[in-house]
Amino acid sequence: MKKSLLAAALLSCTMAAHAADQGVRGQDGSRVLDPVIVTATRTTITVNDALSSVTVITRADIERLQPVSVADLLRGLPGVTFAQSGGLGAQTSLFLRGTNSTQTLVLLDGMRIGSATAGLASLEQIPVDQIERIEIVRGPRSSLYGADAIGGVIQIFTRHGYRHGGVAPSLSITAGSHGLFGSEAGVAGGDQHAWYNLSLGGQYTSGIPACRMGAAEAGAGCFVDDPRPDAFRNWNGAANAGYRWDNGTELAVDWLRSKNDIGYTGSPYGGNRAINEQRVASARLSFSPLDAWQVTVTAGQTRDLSDTSYQGTYYGTYYPRTPTGYTNSRRNQGSWQNDISLASNQLLTVGVDYQQEQVNSSTAYLATSRDDLGGYAQYQGSFGHNEVQFSLRRDRNQQFGDHTTGALAWGYHFDHGLRLMASYGTAFHAPTFNDLYYPPFYGIASANPDLKPETSRSAELGLAQQLDGWHWALNAYQTRIDQLITLDSHYYPKNINKARIRGLEAQLGTTVEGWRVQSYLTLQQPLSRGGVDRGHWLPRRPERTARIDLDRRFGEIGLGGTLYAAGHSYDDLANRHRLGGYSTVAFRASYHFAPAWQVQARLSNAFDHRYETAYYYNQLGRTWYLTLRYSPASK
Repeated sequence: MKKSLLAAALLSCTMAAHAADQGVRGQDGSRVLDPVIVTATRTTITVNDALSSVTVITRADIERLQPVSVADLLRGLPGVTFAQSGGLGAQTSLFLRGTNSTQTLVLLDGMRIGSATAGLASLEQIPVDQIERIEIVRGPRSSLYGADAIGGVIQIFTRHGYRHGGVAPSLSITAGSHGLFGSEAGVAGGDQHAWYNLSLGGQYTSGIPACRMGAAEAGAGCFVDDPRPDAFRNWNGAANAGYRWDNGTELAVDWLRSKNDIGYTGSPYGGNRAINEQRVASARLSFSPLDAWQVTVTAGQTRDLSDTSYQGTYYGTYYPRTPTGYTNSRRNQGSWQNDISLASNQLLTVGVDYQQEQVNSSTAYLATSRDDLGGYAQYQGSFGHNEVQFSLRRDRNQQFGDHTTGALAWGYHFDHGLRLMASYGTAFHAPTFNDLYYPPFYGIASANPDLKPETSRSAELGLAQQLDGWHWALNAYQTRIDQLITLDSHYYPKNINKARIRGLEAQLGTTVEGWRVQSYLTLQQPLSRGGVDRGHWLPRRPERTARIDLDRRFGEIGLGGTLYAAGHSYDDLANRHRLGGYSTVAFRASYHFAPAWQVQARLSNAFDHRYETAYYYNQLGRTWYLTLRYSPASK
C-alpha cells in the first residue's frame, strides 16, 4: 500500500465508526442516538455501553454506500479484510482481526450459517438487498456463543416489517458493468402489535474471468487458462413476521433462501459450474414469567447445499433423484436464555445452547454428524463510573470433549465522554468435517483425522471519546492461538504450534463543512510462531488497511466517495507468493427526484487498478452501477 495513502488516512485520524454507531451528528446536523445492539452480550445494550469494539451497519448506511455484496459493504472496517477468488459471486473468505475464516462466527437472525463441511460462512450468498442491519463485534465471544468465535461475531439481520401501521412496498432495479442486472421487490407492514415483511430479489452478471492467464503454467489459481467470463446468477427470497401481546410476550419467525449459480474457469476434475444454496429458518418466543425475569426460547435450522457440473454434465445434485456428487450440511439449533435483573444496573444471564451438525454427501466421510451442548452464564453491572462484565461457558462436543471458555471486561467512564476499556477472553474452534475426513484427491491427502481443536487467548485495551460533533477510538489487542490449523504447500491441513496476532485499530468520525467524514485504520501482525514457518505471515492477511468515507447532502442530492487501501500480503504460509498492496477509489451519487423515489449511481475502482487478494485470481476493475429505488422510509 502506498505510503501516501496511509498518510492521508492517518491525517484523517483514520478509521471512523459510522456516525450512527457512535452518536455523532448526522449530515443534517441532528444528533444521532446510540443504536441498540444485541450481539455483544446477547442482551439489549447501547453501543456506548458495550465493553468491546463494535461496528453497526444500518439500512440507511447500505443505501448510502450502494454496495453490491456483503464484502463490498464491510471491506476496510476495523479489523475486516477479505480474499475473493474472482468477481461477483466468487468464493469470499473473511479474516476478522487476522484470524482464520473459520474462526469468525456468522449469525443470520440469530442462527449460525455456513457449511459444516468447510466451516465457512458463504457471505457471497447473502443478498445485500435483504439486509436490514449488521452488527460486528470484534474479539473472542466463545464464552457466550461457543465454538468459532475466536476473531469475533458478525450478525446479519434481514429486513423486517414496520410497527407504525400501514403497508410499505419497496422496489429497486439495478444495471451495471459486465451485463449486471438486479432487482428486488417487497412489501412490509404492521401495527402496534404485529409486523411482517415479504421480499423477492435476483441478480445476474456475465462476470469476468476468475483466473488471469498463466494460471495453468504457474500451477496456481484455477490451474486452468480460460479467458471466458464467469457468469453469476442469484435468486433470493425472505419473509418474517411477528406479534407482540400487551403483556410483552413476543413471537417472531424468520426465513431466508438464497441460491447462487456461478460459472468459473474449471476442468473435468473440478467442474466449471457450481450451484450453492443457503436456507435459514427460525422462530423465537420471549416472555416474562416475573417482572425481573425475561425468557427467550429460539429454535431453527440452517442448510448449506452445493452441486457441481462440467460443461453440462452433473457430478451430482442435492436433489434426491441423483445420489452422487453432492454435499449438503445441516445445523439444527436451539437455545434457552434467561435474563434476570438482580438490582438496578445489574443483570445476570444464564442459558443453554444446543447444536447438531449433519452432513449428507457422496463423499465418504468417516463421521457425518456431531452434537454440541453448551451452558453459559454472564454478569453485567454498573457501579458509578465503572462497568464490569464477565462470562463463563462450558461446551461438550461429541467429537472433542469438554471445553471451558471465559471472558472478563472492565470499563471506566471519565468526564467529557472519555472511556477506557480493558478485556481478556478465551475461545476455541473445532476442526471441520473437511479438515478431518475429506478423502484423498488423486492419492494426495487433503484431510488429517489427528487434528486437535484450536484454542486462543486474547487481551484488548481500548480508549474512546465521544463529543458533540466528533468521536475517536483506539483499540490495541493481542491474540495467541494454539494448534492453529493451516494448509501446507500440498493443501494438507495441520496444526502449527502457535500463532500470535497483534493489532491496532484507530477510528475517527466528524462533520466538516457539511461533509461527513469517517476514517478507519487497521495495523496488524498475524504471524506463525511454530514449526518450519515460524515468523512467517499468515496467508491473505495484509499488514495495513485504511478506509475513508466522505458523504454530503445538497438538498435532494447526495454525493460521496470511499478510498480503500491495503498493504501487501502472502497467499501461502511459506510466504513464497507475494500479493502486492493496492488502493481503490469509489464515487457515488443519489438524487431524490420525488417522494420515496431516488436514483443512485456508483463508480467503483474508478482508476481501474489491477490487484489480487488470492494468487492468480482476478478482481473487478472499473465498474459502474445505476439504481432506481422506491422506498417510502428511505428519505
